[in-house]
Amino acid sequence: MITRIKWVWMWFVKSVLVVPGRVIALLFVFGTLVFPLLTSDEEILRIATFAAIFSLYAVSWDTLSGFTGQLCLGHALFFGVAAYASALLDLHFGWSLWLTIPLGSCVGALVGLIAGLPALRLRGLYLGLVTMALPIILSGVIYFFTDFTGGEAGLYGLSRLTESKVTAYYTILGTVICSIFVMFKFTDAKSKIVRTGLILRAIREDEVTARASGIDTVKFKLLAFALSGFFAGIAGGLYAHYIRVAGPSTLELIFSIQVILWTIFGGMGTIYGPIAGVCILYPLTEFARTWPHGEEIRFIMLSLILILSLLFMPEGLTVWIRDKLEQECTRCKVTNASIRKTCRACRAPLYLEKSQTAIKGAEVK
Repeated sequence: MITRIKWVWMWFVKSVLVVPGRVIALLFVFGTLVFPLLTSDEEILRIATFAAIFSLYAVSWDTLSGFTGQLCLGHALFFGVAAYASALLDLHFGWSLWLTIPLGSCVGALVGLIAGLPALRLRGLYLGLVTMALPIILSGVIYFFTDFTGGEAGLYGLSRLTESKVTAYYTILGTVICSIFVMFKFTDAKSKIVRTGLILRAIREDEVTARASGIDTVKFKLLAFALSGFFAGIAGGLYAHYIRVAGPSTLELIFSIQVILWTIFGGMGTIYGPIAGVCILYPLTEFARTWPHGEEIRFIMLSLILILSLLFMPEGLTVWIRDKLEQECTRCKVTNASIRKTCRACRAPLYLEKSQTAIKGAEVK
């Protein structure tokens, strides 16, 4: 037992503490765990809880559009349909929310499969326009069957997650962390367990070449749509039961646009980028509501932040920070702290001296 603990500690020291990005991620997770102990303000705790839910929602979009390259402009469809499915099962059948949320997520995955069918024939902006129309269609259905869906008022009086807001926060946080970990392994190109990460990147970079190399692009694109819909559905179910309302606002176009803004600001195709985008921009815009003319100011502020980030950090905030703090070894591809001069694994130099660079440049000429 002691030997195993020592092995885990040595792995932690040699693999986690030596990479700045992993240290930041560890500190962030630790901060989220102790956050309720640092504040007694219910409003701040509410914003943190919503940030956790929206982080899962943003990562699900990044899995589909950032890693697989399938542009989705109507991602609120999966979030909203799962929220409504969970609410209907809760109100009309009286089932436990621990059953209605997973079932609602399965409905989100099924809708994801249906929404993925146009992806077999369309790409880029054309696919995005089709996906953008789907939540608008569902909103029309909701307003038509008002007796069943509640119409504009939505469905209210849902079961609470827990009686305590702190317990609800930890319940949502635990669910979000587990869900994001699954999506991380699904999209990780270096994973030895699941090899879908490389395939998704191949489809994103060149789908024709990926198909020519023997990859079943149809299967993996539909799988990405279903997985993205499932985890967006988990976020939708948690959201509905936390506020105890499932309304048409979850299907609005602005809700689909917000997730894109969060992800672009944080960094697409990174998993941690959308989390950073949500945790920075969402609280900022929520606190802006308390200012005079806050509703108008927060959208202007969000637009300016996005423009500046695209100008100076086109790949996203987290990618910009990562490039400043980390350096990948060109020989063994191991990530190192940028302050190191040699690789921690193979001891190869991380940076070429100016003289060596000049000699190589002369040889090329």
